Amino acid sequence: MSAAKTEILRRIREAQQATRGEDWAQAILEGEAIQPGEAYHVTREYETDRHTDRDTLIELLDDRLEDYGAAIIHCDADDASIAAAVAEQTASLSRIAVPAGLKETWLNDVSSHITTDSTQTDPRTLNEMDGIVTSSAVTSAETGTIFLDGSADNGRRALSLVPDVHICVVPIDTVVHGVPEAVKRLIPTNPITMISGPSATSDIELNRVEGVHGPRTLIVIIAG
Repeated sequence: MSAAKTEILRRIREAQQATRGEDWAQAILEGEAIQPGEAYHVTREYETDRHTDRDTLIELLDDRLEDYGAAIIHCDADDASIAAAVAEQTASLSRIAVPAGLKETWLNDVSSHITTDSTQTDPRTLNEMDGIVTSSAVTSAETGTIFLDGSADNGRRALSLVPDVHICVVPIDTVVHGVPEAVKRLIPTNPITMISGPSATSDIELNRVEGVHGPRTLIVIIAG
């Protein structure tokens, strides 16, 4: 390793250590000295315990998902109702993939060919899938953001990015008011994928193009 590279890395490490703590940015603005290795306390005053009633949460989430262009399906929370909703939404798909830990009872009525995905599966096989079915970890109603955490019924990141249709089951007891409440429920070390509507982007002329970075179609089954 060259001396220059070693020096660059040393400075990066010192800068990282110096920024761990209390209001370091404000300290810089006020001209206070920051010593590498010294901790600073960062004040975080997020609202993390907003309690919103069920009907308001559903109404808020519906509004956000509709604004994003996602399809919204409502069903009861029991497995039979979820299975019926999943079967209806997969009826036009020949091949679907699911994470290994997804509830088998949710797939009882599915007529599509089902491939169980895992980290050992060649991700290129996902190109052959018409869609996927996953559960979700937690959802922010305020922003309409669905969080996948890589758990057994959420699946790996590639699963939610490659196929063109994503059918995502959102149990109502996993819906919270906002992002701070959602983050509070997540395990920080898990790989988190945040979904806010179908994949879309715009070119320099603001022409919207869907399906560039992920599924073109997002179908959200809100169960409960």
